[in-house]
Amino acid sequence: MDLTQVAFQDAATRSYLGSPSLTRIPADASHYPGAIVVTHDYFGPGCPRNHEDEEHLTTVHRSLDDGRTWRPVTHIANAFWSSLFWHRGALYLLGCSQQYGSIVIRRSDDGGDTWTHPTDAGCGLLAPGGPRREPPNYHCAPVPVLEHEGRLHRAFEDCHPCVWGSGFQSLVISADADADLLCADSWTISNRIPFDPAWVPGGWGELERPGWLEGNLVAAPDGRLLNILRFNSTPKVDLAAVVTVHDEGRRIEFDPEAGYIHFPGGMTKFVIRRDPVTGLYVTLSNNNTDPSRATQRNILSLHASEDLAHWRHVRTLLRDDLAHSWVDSVRLTGFQYPDWHFDGEDIIAAVRTAYRGAHNFHDANRITFHRIERFRELL
Repeated sequence: MDLTQVAFQDAATRSYLGSPSLTRIPADASHYPGAIVVTHDYFGPGCPRNHEDEEHLTTVHRSLDDGRTWRPVTHIANAFWSSLFWHRGALYLLGCSQQYGSIVIRRSDDGGDTWTHPTDAGCGLLAPGGPRREPPNYHCAPVPVLEHEGRLHRAFEDCHPCVWGSGFQSLVISADADADLLCADSWTISNRIPFDPAWVPGGWGELERPGWLEGNLVAAPDGRLLNILRFNSTPKVDLAAVVTVHDEGRRIEFDPEAGYIHFPGGMTKFVIRRDPVTGLYVTLSNNNTDPSRATQRNILSLHASEDLAHWRHVRTLLRDDLAHSWVDSVRLTGFQYPDWHFDGEDIIAAVRTAYRGAHNFHDANRITFHRIERFRELL
């Protein structure tokens, strides 16, 4: 398998690579014009931890040759689950300060070499989290920062009670696109919606830990703003939940009668973007091919939709090519947490990859870069 490696971490360190995000610096930027930047963090029992014994470290990588080769640039402490995005001439990193931490944003004016520090509400500390696992326990993934009708929007969750799967409360933050993004007063935080197990349709049977997380904001064909969330539906697979966003991101609501869609790969983190050329919605996700193994991540595929409700498989992009049995392949190999962007006629993506030496599919030992050439010809 041809993998362009951005980063590698030996599994013996028990420090694993997670949360890749990427963006391209515009060709007219003053620093590193046209470069591609990738970030990722570290998790696991051997990874770097902060004063609260929490995972918190992010590394920045940059490619100056269109993704063929990569070099590490710098490390950022107290940055976790973060999204890279370019806005109004600067590079931003928006996420959490640590595992279940504060909501923080940083800016780089030199292409990722140096970053601001979110020391207070005037310099990037948008919403303080509680100490350790006391609420609020903000959570997210590298999901899109969507500009919609003059505002930037991004999904977060508050894990309260702090129980993975069932404890996540959906929320959205938003700001005027022309505002000072480092100022907490520029941002609005919506109401929080915890998932109610009573919302699970009766015909689905008993789910292990039903809940939603890692929401993805997208504008629907009718202009409504939706937060499409990964849905923890074990033992069922390929489902997502849809929360509607109102009042410029100030209010969200969920209708359990109409709030679920069949979504390939809905059990794992995904990114949805709308192609400005065709108008189609596109995602890279871990479509399930073996319903008996709900946690399967050894296949990554391209999918498309006209309406966000009905999705079709376009092409399988990555699959395990090692001499594993199927059971061992599902157990050991993962092509997961893709972050990606349209890049002219292509798609570029960064993937959290567990392959050749990972302890298991979840504990990834690589961040890899991928290019889908002339993807519109596939649609």
